[in-house]
Amino acid sequence: MNFKAIVFDFDGTLVKLGVDFALMRASVLDLLLSYGVAPDGLDGLYVLEMIEMGRNILEEAVPGDADQFSQRAYEAIRQIEVAGARRGELVAGVREMLSSLKERGISVGIATRNCRDAVLESFPGIQSFCDTLVTRESTRRVKPDPEQILMALRALHVDAGLSAMVGDHPMDIEAGRRAGSFTVGVLTGYSSADALTAAGANLIIESAAHITRYLR
Repeated sequence: MNFKAIVFDFDGTLVKLGVDFALMRASVLDLLLSYGVAPDGLDGLYVLEMIEMGRNILEEAVPGDADQFSQRAYEAIRQIEVAGARRGELVAGVREMLSSLKERGISVGIATRNCRDAVLESFPGIQSFCDTLVTRESTRRVKPDPEQILMALRALHVDAGLSAMVGDHPMDIEAGRRAGSFTVGVLTGYSSADALTAAGANLIIESAAHITRYLR
């Protein structure tokens, strides 16, 4: 395969994080309840979508509290993410792989639903290994929306057809497909090969560190 740019997910793809997602969801639900609003229908959502829906519920019920709720919810999950990042570790071989891509002249982007503070906590010096970092603070349209991928590719000045998206979750694969990138699923995170294949991954590999084996 011959790519001009590769965009990576972060959690579960480049770094193994100890984030307590159950605690994050519970924190958002408890916060919404503190505003006197029942969080009906939020249980099955991912945490960022829970915050967005909670904000929408408050917009209808108590409009003046919606912005405050959103700010408090994002701060609560940021603290949990940063705490988890301190327990995290890089996937074996990731630094070497990223350095190899640089040597080959392949641009590197990172697109993550995580916050910037947690990324920098778990991978100090990451800016030396990538050309652009797109966290959730960059846009409200996070994966599986393709906007984070497209933002990274615009910053890299690379057409989606000459890029690959590498991630461990079906939403990474969906975002990459919708952006027009080749999609690579990795097995170091939260999803099985079957789940990644079902999401439409073009290739499944054991680890993001192995991506150079498939490049020209």
